[in-house]
Amino acid sequence: MFGFGILKKAIRNIFRGKVFDENFLMSVATIGALLIKEFPEATAVMLFYQIGELFQSYAVDKSRKSILSLMNIRPDYANVYRNENLEKISPDEVKIGENIIVKPGEKVPLDGKVIEGISMLDTKALTGESVPRKVEEGDEILSGTINLNGNLKIEVTKEFGESTVSKILDLVQNASNKKSKSENFITKFAKYYTPIVVVVAAVLAVIPPVFIQGENFLEWAYRALSFLVVSCPCALVISIPLSFFGGIGGASKIGVLVKGSNYLEALSKTEIVVFDKTGTLTGGVFEVQKINAINMTDDDILEIAAYGENYSNHPIAKSIKQAYGKEIDETKVKNVEEISGQGLKVNIETKEVLLGNEKLMNTQKIKFEKCQDIGTIVYIAVDKEYAGYILISDKIKNDAYNVIQNLKRSGVKQTVMLTGDRRKVGEDVAAKLKIDKVYTELLPDGKVEKVEELLKSKSENRKLAFVGDGINDAPVLAMSDIGIAMGGLGSDAAIEAADIVIMTDEPSKIVNTINLSKKTMRIVRENIIFAIFVKIAVLILTAIGISTMWEAVFADVGVSIIAIINALRMLAVKKK
Repeated sequence: MFGFGILKKAIRNIFRGKVFDENFLMSVATIGALLIKEFPEATAVMLFYQIGELFQSYAVDKSRKSILSLMNIRPDYANVYRNENLEKISPDEVKIGENIIVKPGEKVPLDGKVIEGISMLDTKALTGESVPRKVEEGDEILSGTINLNGNLKIEVTKEFGESTVSKILDLVQNASNKKSKSENFITKFAKYYTPIVVVVAAVLAVIPPVFIQGENFLEWAYRALSFLVVSCPCALVISIPLSFFGGIGGASKIGVLVKGSNYLEALSKTEIVVFDKTGTLTGGVFEVQKINAINMTDDDILEIAAYGENYSNHPIAKSIKQAYGKEIDETKVKNVEEISGQGLKVNIETKEVLLGNEKLMNTQKIKFEKCQDIGTIVYIAVDKEYAGYILISDKIKNDAYNVIQNLKRSGVKQTVMLTGDRRKVGEDVAAKLKIDKVYTELLPDGKVEKVEELLKSKSENRKLAFVGDGINDAPVLAMSDIGIAMGGLGSDAAIEAADIVIMTDEPSKIVNTINLSKKTMRIVRENIIFAIFVKIAVLILTAIGISTMWEAVFADVGVSIIAIINALRMLAVKKK
């Protein structure tokens, strides 16, 4: 009775044009065993095949859950202000510019900007980070995160269909559609292999007893049925896609979205990794790195610079004001004069202050000490006397150095950095990180040209991966063998152009994902070699009459179970 379902599937598939599948093979073997009165073997074929199916369904379910756990980020509703009332509606009905309220414990339903409230966000589902992130008025906020405490009032900046959560869900749902070369090979292999095996089994059952005198028809029929059981390609057809599925699931646990198993396979062959600098290896945010004051304290010169830059929105000015961190009394600032290409002249209370570059100091005839540090230097003079300088630069990410070294240990032969920055700045970052090659002062089309050159220089069958912030690097991300977007969740360009999206801005995730891809391919190879070796051995032993249907059942179901258990190792990746 427990084999009836398999027989039913086989008949249904025959009418659908899928004749030679595992259900057909098992049904023929079982019915044949019953006809030649080998009842224990007939029972064993169906019983153990059902056990194998149970293992398969468990493994697939576990693997699917590891990926589709991301589906929990989908919001069920949004609390939106309309006609001075708070209405609970579907997120896809909310329009750009409307205000929503997110209460403690609720999911953020749409991308937006916090206009009121302070809270901590649980971002694990998006980034894999266990530490909550603080948001307050003025901060950008992504859908899919969970509000942990205070009420948040948010102005919606994207419709639900264009929101981060919607794009992630689309990526997850379509990840399994892009098959690797290994998966495509196994699919084609099974398509031609199974009919051939059925023909060989038929020949084995008929030819020897007809043409060889004294041979028993039932004995050769038994061998042919055992041959059919052994030949079932379940171990390969199930375990190979399952290994890739597990690899994609393992990547999602550490905050990395892989768009398909083909990209996971390609990543394992990476020979060259090309990095954008700003926002990828560096934070992309200017910060005050050093203050050098003459005849006053560092705090005094920082205060003067902050007051002088008060009316400027330039990133340099913002970094100085952020470093100062105090409220500025605007009544103290007068007569702000911008000197094109040089800096500012401004009166702060009774003092005349100059803030700018070397040209400003020279044209104003200020004697100053030239700074040799690399970065943006703001020189400051008070009442025509040199007062010191402030060094501002883009900070290298904490884990960037270790990433470059770990990439080399993992088998990557060459690391390259592309940047639009000045040569001196780019070469300084490359030297600190020990990057093999650096190309500086590049416009976007220059980056494309360099990547084209590098693609031509790589070895055959090896891959080039480009890592960028996903905003202005879309052309290069798209043309590379593997495009990796760093911290790209807020960027539509990253989602569309990249093959792999790292949900945080941690470069270390690149190494983790490459190692994960290599582990996936190692398990795939183990399963292929093990399954083919055992099946060929038992097929030969079956054909010459040494093995029985019990060995045949092991060669099918036993090998499948072992291969599935091996594939499940991909789900052992721990969240980081």
